[in-house]
Amino acid sequence: MKAWRFLLVLLAVGFSGLAPAKEAVPLAADEAVEKRLLAISEELRCLVCQNETLAASRADLAQDLRREIRQMIHEGKNDKEIIDFMVARYGDFVLYRPPLKPATWLLWGGPFVLLGGGLWALIAFLRRQKLQAAPPLSAADHARARALLEATDPTDTP
Repeated sequence: MKAWRFLLVLLAVGFSGLAPAKEAVPLAADEAVEKRLLAISEELRCLVCQNETLAASRADLAQDLRREIRQMIHEGKNDKEIIDFMVARYGDFVLYRPPLKPATWLLWGGPFVLLGGGLWALIAFLRRQKLQAAPPLSAADHARARALLEATDPTDTP
């Protein structure tokens, strides 16, 4: 039994060395460049991830884009030029907060339109329910209900 455990541990340790390692995230060579990179990448969306900034994403594409932004910072481009380059290349979707312009009106106004439509549907439904009141009970129905209530033993309640 001990031999099997030893063999299992030996195999696990042996195969763990074969696991591929990812490229290490570059350390901040220049702290000012890294601060600018972080500020710019907070304004940009990861194109692969759902609702995640470029700074927070761990996707390979996000790492490539951060590397490209870092290179553009080293080339002396300002923040607006870098963001404009990304928008020209990937469209307004790359912006984490898209601008308010005719092409994005539905994006900004859509939630309010849906909320208004939902409220309208709720009000219409409630009005329709109010108009369809239950018919009044007849004398026979009242008598039957009274008989059922009197026949019920009050000690049977759970």
